[in-house]
Amino acid sequence: MQLNTSESSTTITPAATRLEQFNRLSNQKKLGLILSAAAVIALLAGALMWSQTPDYRVLYNNVSDQDGAAIISALQQMNVPYKFSESSGAILIPEKQVHEIRLRLAGQGLPKGGLPGFELMENQKFGSSQFREQVNYQRALEGELARSVQSLSAVQSARVHLAIAKPSVFSREKQQPSVSVILNLYPGRVLSVEQVSAIVHLMSSSVPNLPVKNVTVVDQNGNLLSAQNDNKQDSRFDAKQLEYIQELEENYIRRIEAILTPITGAANVRASGYCRYRFFSY
Repeated sequence: MQLNTSESSTTITPAATRLEQFNRLSNQKKLGLILSAAAVIALLAGALMWSQTPDYRVLYNNVSDQDGAAIISALQQMNVPYKFSESSGAILIPEKQVHEIRLRLAGQGLPKGGLPGFELMENQKFGSSQFREQVNYQRALEGELARSVQSLSAVQSARVHLAIAKPSVFSREKQQPSVSVILNLYPGRVLSVEQVSAIVHLMSSSVPNLPVKNVTVVDQNGNLLSAQNDNKQDSRFDAKQLEYIQELEENYIRRIEAILTPITGAANVRASGYCRYRFFSY
């Protein structure tokens, strides 16, 4: 029994001794030891959390507000953590996911690329030359037209190039402006004849003195969408105009047949109409 008591006393003595030493300390020293222990624990916990926190890397930098909103919305849908740097305007995500997320966003057509619009004219510096003002206006007009074309559901991105001749008092004949539109369509999407015609008329009505024939629309595969020589329609008219002409001709045919049928008989009259020529026989 004595041996057991001595063994138990030897095992309990160090802990009891420390407790007695702690109890002998003043309240200030006890508070200091408690705060020191708490600080050490906090430092260890912070170091552990910092070691587990992923390093963030720039995903995209200097994106437009529209592209930035679309990218953040896509990141939220994919449950990808992100940060936004207010100083540089960059979007940051964990370094290990940068390449994967870029590929996935590229599959969604992001970023589309910021197109400068008429906001260029807001930052016009006082005393700028007339040539610089004209260049900025042309860039702004190209950007606004491209934005309008991109609003079509089948168009992923668009570029507009304006060719406007500089006016001169020494030239008798004024050169008409021309416009080239390059479309990047979504995979599997195509534009109908009416949609291409709408793009052509949009350009013609937005640029002064721009005839419809001077508008060229090309897709990403190099296909000329605004071809003038189309077998399905007259090159002088668009689809809506041809539809109106066809309805007008059918109305004329019915009226002529209604007038001549009582005179010649139903089997002896036939009327036909064409866009350029009309002939009637009975």
